[in-house]
Amino acid sequence: MTRAIIGRAPRQGPTEIPTIDMSTSLGNLHLLAPVLTASGCASSGRELDQFFDITLIGGIVTKSVMLHPRAGRPTPRMAETPSGMLNSIGLQGPGVEAFIERDLAWLDQRGVTTVVSIAGTSVDEYARIAQKLRNASGISAIEVNISCPNVDARDQVFACDPDAAGHVVQAVRRHSDPRTPILVKLSPDVTDITEIAQSVARSGAHGLSVINTALGMVIDVDTMRPKLAGVTGGLSGPAIRPIAVRCVWQIRKVLPDIPILGMGGIRTGLDALQFILAGANAVSVGTMVFNDPSAPLRVQNELALALHERGFGSLREAVSYAHRAHADGSVVDLRPGDHEDS
Repeated sequence: MTRAIIGRAPRQGPTEIPTIDMSTSLGNLHLLAPVLTASGCASSGRELDQFFDITLIGGIVTKSVMLHPRAGRPTPRMAETPSGMLNSIGLQGPGVEAFIERDLAWLDQRGVTTVVSIAGTSVDEYARIAQKLRNASGISAIEVNISCPNVDARDQVFACDPDAAGHVVQAVRRHSDPRTPILVKLSPDVTDITEIAQSVARSGAHGLSVINTALGMVIDVDTMRPKLAGVTGGLSGPAIRPIAVRCVWQIRKVLPDIPILGMGGIRTGLDALQFILAGANAVSVGTMVFNDPSAPLRVQNELALALHERGFGSLREAVSYAHRAHADGSVVDLRPGDHEDS
């Protein structure tokens, strides 16, 4: 049994919490703790390591890596929104070779559980990135970001088409180390996210990351033009949390066994608990780190306390619990085991 890690929330003292098993799994990736960072919000973890020991959380999900260096979109490319933010960074990065040499080497030396997020504009590009990562050390899992435009299909986004999404997953599987779990990051901007989820599962995905940002737009009423140079951007933060929880819930109903890494607007342990109850096996904290760099560890501690207060002896007991309670027609504040004698 793993003792929940004690941390310090902003402007608060450390809170003692009871021993509780917080271990979980995403396929054959076994985690001692259930909270990871979200791709794109903490680069490769160096900055966050100044605020807390990043080896104490479940792991680091890196910024999406592409085959070649990429400058990203022109500025302005970020805009604040009510309960969230829009970003139009455009997958800026040094390319996979520089990433392996610099960032992945540092993460490996630091002893961090590392999920490498990858992105591409064609199926072949995803395959080539996977091939370059195949023999690199320090990779715990690969997250396939399929929310990139497919240049072979006139800018259609892979995540919006079941067949295109499946082809990407198959290519990554063929060129990756077979021992490395493959998670696929899904977009909420689809008619039926369960259709995409089932397609990538059939194509060999070991797990799902749910969800990516939602497409949004802001217009400056003074200039009367779009605020972002790229016009649209990805909406993240608390504004999308109900959408994200809904997506996790729907996917868990149709795919009861596939591992899910849930994310989208998580600020507190209670927010994280919603995802766990809806069917997530672990969660990622993203946008909140811009306000509170220690958020991943704080959320993890708060989640452990929330689980204990509701009578759970482990995180695993809480995964998908809301589905079971709902099926039993039980009251909202049902505690573990209460329904057995009703």
